[in-house]
Amino acid sequence: MPDVTAPARPSLLNRLYAAVLKHAASPYAPLWLAVLAFSEASFFPLPPETLLVPMVLAQRQQAWRYAAICTVASVAGGVLGWMIGAMLLDYLAMPIVRFYHAEQTLINLQEKFRQWGVWIVLFKGLTPIPYKFVTIASGMAHFALGPFMAASAITRGLRFFLVAALLRRFGPPIQAFIETRLPVVMGAFAILLVGGILALRYL
Repeated sequence: MPDVTAPARPSLLNRLYAAVLKHAASPYAPLWLAVLAFSEASFFPLPPETLLVPMVLAQRQQAWRYAAICTVASVAGGVLGWMIGAMLLDYLAMPIVRFYHAEQTLINLQEKFRQWGVWIVLFKGLTPIPYKFVTIASGMAHFALGPFMAASAITRGLRFFLVAALLRRFGPPIQAFIETRLPVVMGAFAILLVGGILALRYL
């Protein structure tokens, strides 16, 4: 008898990945990317790469546009984070900090701002450490807003444009690697995200 075995159904993780890729190519995706990049710089936990990566993989010709959206929105969100730290410390900043159990981290960052200034923004903006703590701490330290925005534009732009450039240049191999090793990739992403949060304790 002929083999009539039905093909294996894609796993939930694979179906979720396919859905993300589909929505990443939608007309509303740039708006959601801007919202994510803006909110991540002031209060939201997920990094912009959560959307940036699938969006560039879905439309590699739009890589520079998406990186620019991430950069502008992240700098704007950083200004909100700065204002939260400078003007709304007890009402908004501390609840966010307590959510991450990072009170001591914020104190350490304030001291480092006084010592190193703009270099803290340039360095921390490239790391997996949540950028919101840099923005809030800069406001609490009353670091000058102009240099803060300039440093944010440099460090966040470098990060997002580097990701976009790699995906634009090596998109198909990277996408094939992700699709064939999706559980490993998602596990590594989760470890990186959690590691960035845990690293707050050692700032």
